[in-house]
Amino acid sequence: MSTPKNQKPKKGFKFNAYILYGVLLLVLLVFLFVPENKGKKIDWSQAKVMLQKQHVDKMVLHNDRFANIFLKKGAKDDNSYKGKIKKSQSLMATETPDFSFEFEKDFLNLELQKLQKEMQKGQSSYELPIIFDSSTSMFGGFMGTLLMMGIIFFIISLVMRRMGGGAGGGAGGPNIFNIGRSKAQLFDQDKKVKVTFKDVAGLEEAKTEVMEVVDFLQNPKKYTNLGGKIPKGVLLVGPPGTGKTLLAKAVAGEAAVPFFSLSGSDFVEMFVGVGASRVRDLFKQAKEKAPCIIFIDEIDAVGRARGKNLAQGGNDERENTLNQLLSEMDGFGTDSGIILMAATNRPDVLDSALLRPGRFDRQIGVDRPDIKGREHIFKVHLKPLKKLSKDVDSKKLAAQTPGFAGAEIANVCNEAALIAARGNKEKVEMEDFQNAIDRVIGGLEKKNKIISPEEKKIVAYHEAGHAVAGWYLEHADPLLKVSIVPRGLAALGYAQYLPKEQYLYRTEQLQDSMCMTLGGRAAEQIFFKKISTGAQNDLERITKLSYNMIIMYGMNSKVGQVSFNDPTGEYGYHRPYSEKTAELIDNEVRAMIDEAYQRTIDLLTDKKSEVEAVAKELLEKEIIFKDDIERLIGKREYDEVEVIEEVEAEEVSVVEELAVAENEVEVEKEIEPIAENSESDESSETSTEENTEDTED
Repeated sequence: MSTPKNQKPKKGFKFNAYILYGVLLLVLLVFLFVPENKGKKIDWSQAKVMLQKQHVDKMVLHNDRFANIFLKKGAKDDNSYKGKIKKSQSLMATETPDFSFEFEKDFLNLELQKLQKEMQKGQSSYELPIIFDSSTSMFGGFMGTLLMMGIIFFIISLVMRRMGGGAGGGAGGPNIFNIGRSKAQLFDQDKKVKVTFKDVAGLEEAKTEVMEVVDFLQNPKKYTNLGGKIPKGVLLVGPPGTGKTLLAKAVAGEAAVPFFSLSGSDFVEMFVGVGASRVRDLFKQAKEKAPCIIFIDEIDAVGRARGKNLAQGGNDERENTLNQLLSEMDGFGTDSGIILMAATNRPDVLDSALLRPGRFDRQIGVDRPDIKGREHIFKVHLKPLKKLSKDVDSKKLAAQTPGFAGAEIANVCNEAALIAARGNKEKVEMEDFQNAIDRVIGGLEKKNKIISPEEKKIVAYHEAGHAVAGWYLEHADPLLKVSIVPRGLAALGYAQYLPKEQYLYRTEQLQDSMCMTLGGRAAEQIFFKKISTGAQNDLERITKLSYNMIIMYGMNSKVGQVSFNDPTGEYGYHRPYSEKTAELIDNEVRAMIDEAYQRTIDLLTDKKSEVEAVAKELLEKEIIFKDDIERLIGKREYDEVEVIEEVEAEEVSVVEELAVAENEVEVEKEIEPIAENSESDESSETSTEENTEDTED
């Protein structure tokens, strides 16, 4: 009989081992707490009369606590016992006592001796029918012990199931022997992923590479007919939040093949050999489901370079797991139909044997998106927002969020919706997105934070120093906004800039960046003749930048064209230079910072009136924008084009698109040292991250 289409077939009963455990536990509890097999309660005087009349068949004394009296069959018909004999309610009664009484050991012994002598006067051979039973109750002792053993077994089974992952892969139920089974989650035609490549934006190059992986499995002959071999492994590398796991989910959603997904930490276990066993089981399941894809997220948890942790020796469990993974990747051929995908944000710590061709043949970089990528990502995350104001422009939002990864953009959109709802608005407006960006960059606005007028004045002149210094420096980033509204845990103010998205920085650009960063400390020195702790973040950044310029980028004539960058950690705790060189580096760093500070002092002394005008405006309005500064001190000399063009996206020309792409909004950039392992005749690149000019408590 066929099942109607609109009616789901009834699922049969699925046995679960926990049901058996529950039944056994219930039975043990019933046996343990079953009532004692006792008759109607009487006292010793009544029992003594029964013994004297010789109506007692036997009297059983239990553990010096109570006694059960069993009457003879003929004696039960005596009228004195009618209605007094109590029927036993014990579930496990084998013989029902008629009466019972409690006694004290010493007292009963004396009474029984007296009674025995009295009874023997008439009958010399008479013996009282006394039976001593020193054993415990069947279900009070043995079953109690069995119950405790059952509870202990249940707890151990539950713990082992949690650690061993009985729910993962093919482990099935809570079997403690499933601890070595793979914990990978399988996605196939029965359990599909809804994420597709349409949901991935801003990663066009990486998406193209990953889409080819799916094509390898769906159309293998297309590549093998020409003699090519399908890659074994694909490694996704990039900063956190850039969409590596999302790309893998899109592969699972697009591929018409089984997809095994798990984390690198799923292989790590406290028991010896479990990690290697799970690797073997994973590849065994994959070969049964081939063609298929295996995705290991955060592979650095198990793929770290071997031999770095000498304290654990060569028998480290993690190393055994990695060795098994390496051998399994060598074990299946290129025609096996299995492709291993992995993701990490720390490729520098991975073992070199894992990265060689033949294992991970391809490494796909998933970097932070550019302005066009951010615009596409904003469009994706704006779709779920039901009511948007007409002034919300994804192009403007992309311009104001340089350096933002996909996860941060998603956070901005979510925060904007929450802020609009908090303000009881019917639509999410552009103002809400501006506030959301400020919150993501600087933290939560502290409207109720009490600041003394003196401190507020110091903060205003500090931020005005940053703004004016950057305004008159050629290579400094254009200013967008200055605020003295406290945000986050310690920031009492910040300045937001419009930096260019570039990968190479010249010496003069970095020097101007240092001067702009020192503008706050210089303004305090000029106007108050004293300095405060508000420049802590500024000093940390310029110290880091100056050291990077000297020991990584070779931007100092005395130290020379050398780079002491150590991305792989080969140097360990040992510096690759002498103490004399270290002293030279320290001296050159101080000289570089002192020169930049003196240059900033000279600049702000010359522009003292401009700094004062901006500071007074800040004290009055608390937040000022680029237009306000232009009104106070004039237009910036080095602004070549407007930062954000007020035109529709389809009307922007190619030249204007380039202008927009080169002038994007960012909080003051902190130069992050990323040294490339390049030859001496190649130029190294630098990368930047958004940051804020903070005035801290």
